[in-house]
Amino acid sequence: MQTVLSLLPYLWPVGNPGARVRVVIAVLFMLLAKLATVYVPILYGRAVDALVPGEGVAGLVAVPAALIMAYGLARVGAAGFGEIRDALFASVQQRAVRLLALRTFRHLHDVSLRFHMDRQTGGMSRIIDRGTLGMQSVLRLAVFNVVPTALELILVTGIIWYMFDWRYAAVTLVAVLGYVAFTTLLAGARGRYRRTMNDTDNDASNKSLDSLLNYETVKYFNNEGHEAERYDRALARYERAAVRVQVSLNLLNLGQAMIIAVGLTAIMLMAASDMSAGSMTVGKFVLVNTYLIQLYQPLNFLGMVYMTIKQGLVDMEQMFALLRVEQEVRDKPGAVALTANLGAGPAGEVRFENVRFGYRPDREILKGVDFVIPAGQRLAIVGPTGAGKSTISRLLFRFYDVTGGRVLIDGQDVRDVGQDSVRAAIGVVPQDTVLFNDTIGYNIGYGRPGASQAEIEQAAKRAQVHDFVLALPDGYDTRVGERGLKLSGGEKQRVAIARTILKDPRILILDEATSALDTRTEQDIQTALRAVASHRTTLVIAHRLSTVVDADEIVVLRDGMVAERGTHASLLAIGGLYASMWAMQAAEQDHEPAAAGLTHAPAAAD
Repeated sequence: MQTVLSLLPYLWPVGNPGARVRVVIAVLFMLLAKLATVYVPILYGRAVDALVPGEGVAGLVAVPAALIMAYGLARVGAAGFGEIRDALFASVQQRAVRLLALRTFRHLHDVSLRFHMDRQTGGMSRIIDRGTLGMQSVLRLAVFNVVPTALELILVTGIIWYMFDWRYAAVTLVAVLGYVAFTTLLAGARGRYRRTMNDTDNDASNKSLDSLLNYETVKYFNNEGHEAERYDRALARYERAAVRVQVSLNLLNLGQAMIIAVGLTAIMLMAASDMSAGSMTVGKFVLVNTYLIQLYQPLNFLGMVYMTIKQGLVDMEQMFALLRVEQEVRDKPGAVALTANLGAGPAGEVRFENVRFGYRPDREILKGVDFVIPAGQRLAIVGPTGAGKSTISRLLFRFYDVTGGRVLIDGQDVRDVGQDSVRAAIGVVPQDTVLFNDTIGYNIGYGRPGASQAEIEQAAKRAQVHDFVLALPDGYDTRVGERGLKLSGGEKQRVAIARTILKDPRILILDEATSALDTRTEQDIQTALRAVASHRTTLVIAHRLSTVVDADEIVVLRDGMVAERGTHASLLAIGGLYASMWAMQAAEQDHEPAAAGLTHAPAAAD
């Protein structure tokens, strides 16, 4: 019921009088179609009576001809009004599906990063696909099949009672109510089977997509058989659920046919008895038979319609459940946009004040972190794995809200301003670069949609990737493949840097931005990044300490707390954690050339 009620705003859209007018006109044509439908058997029965000898009108050729013509017009009207109804409602239906799909898509972008880290993309995609198709079925069938059939039942029952007697109406009504009750009862069980089938379908889709996205990993470990076995187990569960759904449908169809047959047989026996007694004409005998067949035909279809609607509602249920997921990070009511400066400091200043945060209540990651990045300066955060370095960038970008303390940009708490304005002011070059399956030009231009080709190429030049792109056969129209897999790690990262340069933010976050580059390219990129960051506030998260030696300040994190801070020279002079990390990395770099020399040394003579 909650799912059904959720559909009403889409069926009767606010602020769209044109759609509402189309709905009203479609309903009027639906009523005309049903009136024409229930009048068809009456004309047919009268035409039969007019043609039967001894009924008093057999010699009047014009009367049956006129009735037959009226019968034909009524059938054409019933079909024509129905088609006009569907044509009028088509735009309302498709607009409703479009709006719901768009709302779900927007909502999935609005929910927190935590939600997406816990979900699997393949399953979510199937939920949206099934939900939109389910909505189309429910809108089309519920509005213009279930409601018209119910209306036809009421009209036919009343006409049969009026033209014959209450016994015929009672048998008709009991048969229909028994049909509906049986369908509803069995449909409840089928709904549970359908949910199980959807869950197993999601699981199979997740396993398939996850395996294909990690194609190279599967090959590295020679695990094609293992992946096929996992996928087959998921498909086997889906197979069992699908069989139960089909068998239950067969039982439903058999029961419905038996109920219809019993009701129709009872009515015909009563009609035959009355005809033998002389109280019923041949035309009325044909009329009651035609009415029942005409009524049971949509009822037989109604069983399929009901199951389709039921399945559609089950499919929509999961999509509406996605819409009910709460946003973890939400703007305050009346939140204003982030401004460049409120007088609390230079434009672009970033300040962390006693920041505490944990992804779970029982595991705190940051334990009172304090630091300031003055506008236009460069601060580096280093430390062992798990110290909380990347968490700081997520809090600044407001993927999460702090559980204690404050994060300020230009003196404004990021929780008090709009998320869009915060993110518009920050550019991020992540460690794990993921590109869209589109062209290089599109991926660079994604930093600022609408940018000209000249601006895209200028950003590529500053990221040291322009010459590489021009050397490709298709240049900027080269497609990068799924997640950018057609490019090397360094090429992907340079495209990501160009994308951020094009965005032109006043705050830069470089999260291991050169980790996938060779030493020569890293030096070129570092030069480009320094030029880009010269007038911007820059936060560098680094594992390779050689990339942060020129930072204005280096903050060393350990166990979620600031262990040391200072310049490269001052931290080396202290001889603490930073100095030991520097010594370890220097030893590793000294060892690499030696190992390379051993690798390429000529083999000793036997």
